[in-house]
Amino acid sequence: MRDPYEVLGLTHAADEAAIKSAFRKLAKRHHPDLHPGDPRAAERFQELNTANDLLSDPEKRARFDRGELDAEGNEKARQAPFQRDFQQGGGAGFSEEDIAAFFSRHFNARGEGVRTRGADLNYNLKLGFIEAATGTARRVQMPDGRALDVKIPAGIEDGHTIRLKGQGRAGMGGGPAGDALIEVAVVAHPFLRRMGDDVIVTVPVTLKEAVLGASISVPTVKGHVRVTVPPGSGDGTRLRLRGRGIREGHQYVELKVAMPPVEEPALAAFLKDWEPEHPFDPREGMAEA
Repeated sequence: MRDPYEVLGLTHAADEAAIKSAFRKLAKRHHPDLHPGDPRAAERFQELNTANDLLSDPEKRARFDRGELDAEGNEKARQAPFQRDFQQGGGAGFSEEDIAAFFSRHFNARGEGVRTRGADLNYNLKLGFIEAATGTARRVQMPDGRALDVKIPAGIEDGHTIRLKGQGRAGMGGGPAGDALIEVAVVAHPFLRRMGDDVIVTVPVTLKEAVLGASISVPTVKGHVRVTVPPGSGDGTRLRLRGRGIREGHQYVELKVAMPPVEEPALAAFLKDWEPEHPFDPREGMAEA
């Protein structure tokens, strides 16, 4: 994977606000919903999520800058003390005294002095769309048998990892414990879909509701709300529910006019003799395209 700063178009001096702004802008532009059937868009969106997950976490960002994590946030292989000494010495020319001094410096007869960080523990956690959007708490059973209470922050995205510092396996020789890494998988919602911190829902309305206007109930991440459909609405009319999205995002209601499932003779008879007061051609310009 590319350098996360490069992925978000940032320099290493970027602050938290710049990282958040760059991610939101690019996430909206490259969201897979805007590029159906394009696998490269999904890959690009995942790349943006990974870069944001790394740079928006101060601890992980600092460790990446120090070279301790790779561009995907994974631990880099650590060099053993002997390997570092060997490389620094050029890999040749060690005398018996050199080797004896090395072991004397790092070990004693009982092997004390070996300080090793504990291994990380991994857990895959499946969350519902609403849980991920609004935040929740879960108790998870780790591979070593311990139960950990995990707080899920509001707005966490699919594929993000929650790091619980020091909750992995114990270290050796006084070394620090590893971390518990909780990777989140968000289950798709049957109606709601996410774009950045905004939520979009497509809601069918009848022809009568679209023409005359109506008050309808629509689902949001914070429960159902009543929405007023303006008279004269058509397919694609979009209504904004301010603050009803994720964190500070909004929810957008896209209307879709649904025709009756069975024949309506009275409606057909009315339309046959109806002449609009303001005629228009909905396909104007298509012939020249």
